[in-house]
Amino acid sequence: MQLIDAAITAVHGYVPDYVLTNKELETMVETNDEWIQSRTGIKQRHIQKEKGKATSDMCVEVVKGILEKSNTAPEDIDMIICATVTGDMVFPDTANTIADKAGLKNAFGYDINAACSGFLYGLTTGCQFIRTGMYKKVIVIGADKMSSIIDYTDRATCIIFGDGAGGVLLEPNHEGNGFQDAILKADGSGRDILHMKAGGSLKPSSVETIAAREHFVYQEGRHVFKKAVNGMINTTAELLKRNDLSVDDIDWVIPHQANIRIINAVADGLNCPMDKVMLNIEKYGNTTAGTLPLCLWDYEDQLKKGQNLVFTAFGGGLTWGSLYLKWAY
Repeated sequence: MQLIDAAITAVHGYVPDYVLTNKELETMVETNDEWIQSRTGIKQRHIQKEKGKATSDMCVEVVKGILEKSNTAPEDIDMIICATVTGDMVFPDTANTIADKAGLKNAFGYDINAACSGFLYGLTTGCQFIRTGMYKKVIVIGADKMSSIIDYTDRATCIIFGDGAGGVLLEPNHEGNGFQDAILKADGSGRDILHMKAGGSLKPSSVETIAAREHFVYQEGRHVFKKAVNGMINTTAELLKRNDLSVDDIDWVIPHQANIRIINAVADGLNCPMDKVMLNIEKYGNTTAGTLPLCLWDYEDQLKKGQNLVFTAFGGGLTWGSLYLKWAY
C-alpha cells in the first residue's frame, strides 16, 4: 500500500489568563524566585482558576483557533485525539467532550494517556490515520490542567507545573513534507517513580486516600531526571541515524519543556546548539502533554516550509520517544 504523507497544516495554543508567578509561590511554600529559576528555568505558569472550567475548555479554544487559521468548517473534521492525564472525568473521554463543545459533529476520537509524551504518541497515531487514507482532517491536541492534581504544599512539584493546551491539524501532503519517522518507547517497570498514587482501580478514592494526599502528582526527581535525559538523547540519536541525518541537518529540536537542566543536558548530549532548541518553559512551566504543541505555537512564525523538525519527550509510564517531520508551510 502506498502511504500518503501526513503534514501539520495549522497549529494553535491556549493558556489561561491567570499567571502564577514565582513571587506568589514564595507566599505559598518555602521557596524563592532565584531557587526556582536556577533549578527549573521557570519564571511563571498559567493556571485555570475559573470555576467549572476543565481541560476540555482549554482544548475547545485550541480547536477554534485551528479551524479559523485553516479556514476549516467544524463538520469537516474526521477525528480528534486528545493527549491528557487530566481528563474532565474518568469517563467519558475528553476528546468526545471537546468534539461536542466545538461542534465537530462528524468526528470520532479518543484520549491518549502517556503523560508528558502524550502529544508525541498522539501525533504519531494521528499521522497514521492520514497516511493510510482513512481520514483527511485529524486534530491532535496535547492538554493538561495540572493544577487539578498538584499539591501546592509540596515545593518539589508545585513550582514545576502549569495549565495549557496546544494542537495541530493534520492533512494529506503531496510534496514530501510532513511525518517522516518516529521512535516511541515505554517501560512500565518505572511507573513508581512518576505517578499518582490513588484514584484508579488499584487504589480507589476514599477518605483515607484523600487524607493521605495521594491524589496528587508524585515523582522521584533525581531518578526521573536521569531517565529523561538518557531516553530523549538515545531515541533522538537513533532516529537521526536511521534517517541518515546529523544534527546539522535539523533546523529545530522541540524538547518536552520539563526542566531547563534536562533540556540543556539533552542538547549537550546531542551536540545541538541551543539556538536550534525551542524554549518557552520560562512562560508556561511544564504543561505535560501541552508543552510540544505550545512550542510550535510560540515559534510558528519562525518555521519555514521544508525545515526538518525533531520532537522528543519523556513522561510518566514511563514513556518517551522522538519524532521527525518536515514542516509543510
